[in-house]
Formats: sequence, structure tokens, C-alpha cells
Amino acid sequence: MKRILIVDGDMAVRGQIGRHARLEGYEVAEAGDGYTAVSMCRQNAFDIIILAILLPELDGFSVCQTIRSFSQVPILMLTERTSEQDRIRGLELGADDYMTKPFSPRELMLRISAILKRGRALDSIAPQHIEREGIHIDLTARRVMVDGTLVSLTPKEFDLLTLLAGHPDVVFSRKKLLDTVWGGELPEDTRTLDTHIKQVRHAISPYSDRIVTLRGVGYRFEKN
Repeated sequence: MKRILIVDGDMAVRGQIGRHARLEGYEVAEAGDGYTAVSMCRQNAFDIIILAILLPELDGFSVCQTIRSFSQVPILMLTERTSEQDRIRGLELGADDYMTKPFSPRELMLRISAILKRGRALDSIAPQHIEREGIHIDLTARRVMVDGTLVSLTPKEFDLLTLLAGHPDVVFSRKKLLDTVWGGELPEDTRTLDTHIKQVRHAISPYSDRIVTLRGVGYRFEKN
């Protein structure tokens, strides 16, 4: 049974989401503030986290960033705000999706299902290990070693590197990368993709030139 952690300061919202999640067959846990959420994530394994931005004591952005320092669990963020800047900030911190309150519980359940399916799809398109001249990618542990040294990548950076390095000499359009890694949640002209590519290149230095930019087209990982 899949386990969901619902993090929201509003007990009524937690109850509403929890009821629908249980009807869909999920096991549900709840946290009413950010510190409790982080503590629960350190002590328990969850399949996905529903995380409100407005929380007592520690806001959702900080919670997301903290969780990403030790866990790759999928995160869907909830907010009352409609600002695109807030949405992009959450995604850049490692959130997998974003919904604005008030929301349809049915749509939320569909998005949760889609996130979990995307994770399985990414796992299915690559082997358990990828070796590319000095770069070792462990798909099972989601670790990357460069010349024997462990490097730090966010979940989205890891997925980008896995997709590109797992298909060397294949050109991926911006749309394909955004659809596969972000689930089509970002517009094609977003700078988020470019920022993540830059961070991946920095992480895999001295092999950063293996990721080639094809202006107006997309990116390619060169095999040799």
C-alpha cells in the first residue's frame, strides 16, 4: 500500500485530502507544521508528500528544501498563491508538481497517480547502472559518482542526467525533457531547464562538455 504524508496547517484540508486518499487505497499520515513534517520524513518512508506552502513555524519551501537534502520522495506542493514565481520556486527546490487552493480532490488524486507513474516510467527506461567515462550513475540508490567522488544532485538534476546519459548521442528537445522530467508542468521557454542543465554540468565537472547545447533544439549527451 502506498503511503502519503499530508502536510497542512488546516485540519479540515488534511481531513479532506485524507478521506479521498484512503478511498483510493492509500495509507495516510498527517503533519500540521513544517518541523513535524521533516521529523516524520526522517523517521518514516513515504511514497509521496502533499505539502502546503503556508505552514506554522517552517514554511513549505523550507520544508521541501530540507527534505530534499536527505530524501528523493516525490513532493506535490499546495498554495493559496497564484504567482508563477512561487510555482517555479517550488519546482526548482525539487517539488514534482504544484496545485493552487481551492483544488478539486479528484484532480489531486489524479496528479498523485501521475507523479507515481512518472517515477516508475523513469526507472523503466534506464538500466540499474549507467557508466560514462568517469561518471557512474546508480539508479537504484540514486547516487552519482564522478571519478570516484560522490556528487550532490537534486532529484530533477539526477533525472535529467539519467535521461541524457542513458541515451548518449540522442538529441532531446526542450519539450521532451520538460515533459519527461517535469511532467509538462513548465512552459517550453522556461529558464528552469537551463538552470538545471547548468547545475548538472557543474556537478559532473570535468565532464561538463559532454552535455552539448543545440541552440533552438535541445540537448545531447555525447558518448565519446
